[in-house]
Amino acid sequence: MSSTPPPPFNFTLPPNLLFDDANPDWMNKGDNAWQLTAATLVGLQSVPGLIILYGGAVKKKWAVNSAFMALYAFACVLVCWVCWGYRLSFGEKLVPIWGKINVALSQHYLLDQAFLGKFPNATMVFFQFVFAAITLILIAGAVLGRMNFYAWMLFVPLWLTFSYTIGAYTIWSTDGWLSKAGIIDYSGGYVIHLSSGVAGFTAAYWVGPRLTKDRERFPPNNILLMLAGAGLLWMGWTGFNGGDPYAASIDASLAVLNTHVCAATSLLTWLILDVLFFGKASVIGAVQGMITGLVCITPAAGVVHGWAAIIMGLCSGSIPWFTMMVVHKKSVLLQKVDDTMAVFHTHAVAGSLGGFLTGLFANPKLCNLFYGKYGKYVGLFYGFHMGDYHDGFRQIGLQLIGVLFVIGVNIVMTSLICLLVQVIVPLRMTEEDMEVGDEAAHGEEAYAIWGQGDKNENSRFSAYNDVEIGSPGHKSQVEMT
Repeated sequence: MSSTPPPPFNFTLPPNLLFDDANPDWMNKGDNAWQLTAATLVGLQSVPGLIILYGGAVKKKWAVNSAFMALYAFACVLVCWVCWGYRLSFGEKLVPIWGKINVALSQHYLLDQAFLGKFPNATMVFFQFVFAAITLILIAGAVLGRMNFYAWMLFVPLWLTFSYTIGAYTIWSTDGWLSKAGIIDYSGGYVIHLSSGVAGFTAAYWVGPRLTKDRERFPPNNILLMLAGAGLLWMGWTGFNGGDPYAASIDASLAVLNTHVCAATSLLTWLILDVLFFGKASVIGAVQGMITGLVCITPAAGVVHGWAAIIMGLCSGSIPWFTMMVVHKKSVLLQKVDDTMAVFHTHAVAGSLGGFLTGLFANPKLCNLFYGKYGKYVGLFYGFHMGDYHDGFRQIGLQLIGVLFVIGVNIVMTSLICLLVQVIVPLRMTEEDMEVGDEAAHGEEAYAIWGQGDKNENSRFSAYNDVEIGSPGHKSQVEMT
């Protein structure tokens, strides 16, 4: 009895899934779309996020200068990044801590597949740019209120070239020294936050402090505006940590959830400590707690369980609080260096803490989802649990080596850059210009809103002009009016 062979199976992809010149077979459209979205979220953390956070958090005479330092850094970094920065950070190996200099501008290069992920180099270049840009903007937070803007214009490209690219290549490039050794820095606890905290503190040392009266009294000019910037910073962290698996994967989902859980826990912890010790629920304190939580979870976001994210939030809301509120007041060095936005505590301390806790809580199975190498990455607690003591202690050792490496590189390179810049232009504004602020630096003021931007001296509200609410002169002028 003969049987009829089955008809041939014909399968045709839907038109939207067909491969063509614009959609090569190695590209995943979903991953590419998510990566561009994540990059945009991180970009929004800087522009306008940190622009308006800085603009609202500083004394009103520095609002324009502080916001403009952030805007300038964002633009300058992008041009430097595509011309040489990206390939120094992620290009071919020159030495174990640095790549070969080259441009990332040609069509042939940008449309080829990235070194990781199923999307083109153009996407990766943009994604990594927004991380580099926010690092420089975080450094700016330490020197607000006195750094010469022209010195800042020189500092940004120099620091990007000779400091950021070294950290990025060493820790994130597949050929980097610490990357190959097995350090865990999921999304920039070392490369971005520890680097910016140490570099900002070092730059603040070389630039010198603000005017004495500004250090003693530096009230935010608009707390609501500061909160709006903080909100963009928090929500933007969805892309900051969720984009680093380079795929719209389950690991990205875990990283996003852990990020927000840790941030919320840290904010509440900081808030409770403020209430217990100072009797006030401080909005500024809550923002600082939020930031330390986001920073602390960054090196661990997708490689730890949710319970670990809560523990990390408790630590990030308490240990940086202690260093800022207690240690800072007793340390001669911390008192001497004028770190305007407390970047040392919120980024250097919190980043180091996050790196260390990652070495404790990193789960081997979750690390396998992220790195694709099971067994090489073992948190110390899991090393104890599995009887793999060697790998557990090795991971902690690598995390600590990473902290020391980043601190060393940033102290040395930032100091050399500041010394070089001050040969060309003064690092610091003159005392006279610091008395005036924005008007002296840029010829513009943030709140000159009467008429066509001119102050109306004849207004019945003119008694309030140039007097800060809450200042000693405020009450008397109100009564006089």
